[in-house]
Amino acid sequence: MSPVPVGGPALFIGTDTAYVALVRPELDPADPGVRLAAERAGVDPEEFAGAGDVWAVMVEDDGEGDGFELPGVRDAEPAGFAERLRAELAAASASAPGAAPRPFTVDGGAVLRLEARPAGGAAYAFTARVTPPDDGTSQPRAVETGPVPTAELLADLDAFLGSLAS
Repeated sequence: MSPVPVGGPALFIGTDTAYVALVRPELDPADPGVRLAAERAGVDPEEFAGAGDVWAVMVEDDGEGDGFELPGVRDAEPAGFAERLRAELAAASASAPGAAPRPFTVDGGAVLRLEARPAGGAAYAFTARVTPPDDGTSQPRAVETGPVPTAELLADLDAFLGSLAS
């Protein structure tokens, strides 16, 4: 479920054409911005390479993409969001046989709210409500995803949480 490679920890929720993602990209020493910053600092670009320390939210909705940085966000905040989402999905998966899956909401703080609804079989569809920090130009967005298989999302959540623990 990771339509865009970012290198660092990343959690994509949705499909290839409609998703929301929490990412902490790795810095690429070949990136012109990294090279310029390294030059100004008087060091090799490779010294700047590796995991970045700034989280970002990315959204895509039928070819319309956007994203914004989340300055000051620590790893614990995306991890907490992922843990809450995992707990809700696991609880829904462990419900009594024959019981109908239930909708639920996971609050990711001021910038992200995820509303989940059953989407047939063992899948959920999501409405991601994304509110960028006030920069004077960005507008809140709602992204509707198609069905996401629960087992795949649980595996992605485990991998994401594992990447933050290492």
